[in-house]
Amino acid sequence: MPLSTVPGFVLAGWILVIGAAGILLHAFARFALEGLGTPAPVAPTEKLVVGGIYRHVRNPMYVAVLSIILGQVLIFSSWMVFVYGLIASAAMISFVKVYEEPTLARRYGAEYETYRRAVPGWLPRITPWRG
Repeated sequence: MPLSTVPGFVLAGWILVIGAAGILLHAFARFALEGLGTPAPVAPTEKLVVGGIYRHVRNPMYVAVLSIILGQVLIFSSWMVFVYGLIASAAMISFVKVYEEPTLARRYGAEYETYRRAVPGWLPRITPWRG
């Protein structure tokens, strides 16, 4: 029985997609309003972004995108979308480890290291970091 024929899975998928889209928009807004920049490496933030959703998880944009993909897996009951999600996960984690974390450490130094030690990268903490 495909997941897409089970109403609970389809509903859960839509909840993931809509909720994660909201988180993604919030994370983008934090970059502009708090960091005074963009997520793009060509126009980085002037300040380290640690407010809002970033108090719970360091990589909310990636977590949101992966949640949207998972939601699509549930909505469409697609193994191909699931495999795509695995590939996207591997690419995002690699990019963060190889490029983003070293770049942020160089750019923001001890401020980033304190933040990195206190806030998990991928599984959000329940209580917000108050650093």
